[in-house]
Amino acid sequence: MTIQNVPEIFLKNKLEKIDLFVHDFKMTDDVFKSKVNLSLHMFSFLQKGKKQVHFADSSVAVNVEQSLLIKSGNCLWSELLDNDDIYYCKLLFFSESKLRDFLRKHSQFKPREEETPSYFVIENDDYIHSYLDSLSTVNDAPAIFMKNLLSVKFEELMLYLINKYGKAFEFYLQSLIAKEQSAFKSIIEKNVYSNLKVDEIAFLCQMSLSTFKRNFIKEYKTSPGKWLQNKRLQKAKILMQEGKLRASDIYMDFGYNNLSNFSAAFKNKFGKSPNLLDS
Repeated sequence: MTIQNVPEIFLKNKLEKIDLFVHDFKMTDDVFKSKVNLSLHMFSFLQKGKKQVHFADSSVAVNVEQSLLIKSGNCLWSELLDNDDIYYCKLLFFSESKLRDFLRKHSQFKPREEETPSYFVIENDDYIHSYLDSLSTVNDAPAIFMKNLLSVKFEELMLYLINKYGKAFEFYLQSLIAKEQSAFKSIIEKNVYSNLKVDEIAFLCQMSLSTFKRNFIKEYKTSPGKWLQNKRLQKAKILMQEGKLRASDIYMDFGYNNLSNFSAAFKNKFGKSPNLLDS
């Protein structure tokens, strides 16, 4: 799967260094788990469709009632049509230097060296809707004015969200510029029972597949594919033994494309088909 470098793929000049950038993203087909490398932090204002994003430490799904602030780095995102024939979101990208300038001017808190989510969910309201309309007018402005206008609009949005969410949002902004330690094992443990494949988890660890496998074997003394399959099948067995779920309910949650592949793997490990658990 090709890695998309965002926002570079949206720029006319791919080598241009930017601090603020707005892009209207539209599509007419569903896209599942695209590998994305975000070089800038990004607001995603969803206006039509649904969006799901997998991060190294978590995942989130939103519809048109919510927007997302996503920190820079690697992630997997799915963009889905919802009753309409188009998916549409407005993306606002901003650099770490732009964020630092804003925080120096408006925040009294210091960055905190602690684990924070890769995203912040924003509930859309009348202000957000009117703000998005105003961003459209910025794009229509002459190039000589656009940079300054966008800088003002960025500051306006940040101040509004601090006012709306208080310290929670301000601390989150500070976390975006705090140094983070490598979390290889933590990323793996948090995605054990997801439906992510080995290469997708490697991507979230910001490693090539070969490097990921080498580090994994060093840490866990077995291959990642075998380890994940055993963990997921054990979890699936527990869920079915509780009597609330069937194989047909959960096989996709554990990374299997169809029920027959899940049943074959389950039978190979436990000696009987999952539909015979209660017999």
